[in-house]
Amino acid sequence: MCTKDIHEGLCCVFSRPENGTFLKLMDCLNWRLQNEIDSVLAKPILPADLYRSIRDTLLVGLTGYSKQGQPVYAFGVGLSTFDRASVNYYLQSHIQMNEYRDRVVLPGASEMSGKQINTCLKVMDMTGLKLSALNQIKMLSTITAVDDLNYPEKTETYYIVNAPYVFSACWKVVKPLLQERTKKKIKVLYGPGRDELLKVMDYASLPHFCKREGSGSGSSSDEVDCYSYDHPFHQELYNYVKQQALRNQDSVGPAKQGSMHVRVPTPDLEEAKIMETIQSELHSLKGGDGISRSFSRITIEGP
Repeated sequence: MCTKDIHEGLCCVFSRPENGTFLKLMDCLNWRLQNEIDSVLAKPILPADLYRSIRDTLLVGLTGYSKQGQPVYAFGVGLSTFDRASVNYYLQSHIQMNEYRDRVVLPGASEMSGKQINTCLKVMDMTGLKLSALNQIKMLSTITAVDDLNYPEKTETYYIVNAPYVFSACWKVVKPLLQERTKKKIKVLYGPGRDELLKVMDYASLPHFCKREGSGSGSSSDEVDCYSYDHPFHQELYNYVKQQALRNQDSVGPAKQGSMHVRVPTPDLEEAKIMETIQSELHSLKGGDGISRSFSRITIEGP
């Protein structure tokens, strides 16, 4: 898919009444122009060891496809630490994954299924969430603000699995604050959610942390870790970016080390109020595990 198709797709999405106005579309297109997003897939994160470190601390991967042909992404929300690179590098990696999804993964899914595929499914693993995750709210809110304002309607359903015990109490507080369209996309499943997920995807497409009851985010010895730099999906993505950089080398010169500096959209007042409420409620939870990281993602990533 070329960048022209991406821009036309954005026009279609923002034309829906529930997604905003012409001004929001212009904000999105201006954001892409100002930050050179159309060329982000020609800017590899160098050296490769740095990219490996990002993959080890921002846990995300493609595990397969749903029965309807949609890509299935796994997110290790609770065990992502964001502590091996700068915010700019993590944001660059996240945007590259979004662009690769829109330009390569979704068109490929459409071709395989013989029909248009425009959305994906996300399985969010909450294993390991602690109150100390409050330290990551700024990082996660940055990523999710980019998604909400510039990549709308790319996720059909968010499946929350392996939620800690305290999740239930906090969810009751946060759920009424969410937009109705967002709440409709979130499904909190019991434990690893295997049985429910098998209704929408085959066993082979289940994230490794959902395949065994009580397995959490650990994988068995014969499982391929979808988060790993060595996983075929991440190897294909990284090689694609390097190939695009080589193609552009004659016109812009060789790829340079250094992260992109992306201007982050400012969340609206409603989102800011939700985040403030979440942090206040989580700080009131004395002892035990918190769930700040899960809620920053649930609240803002949305549609």
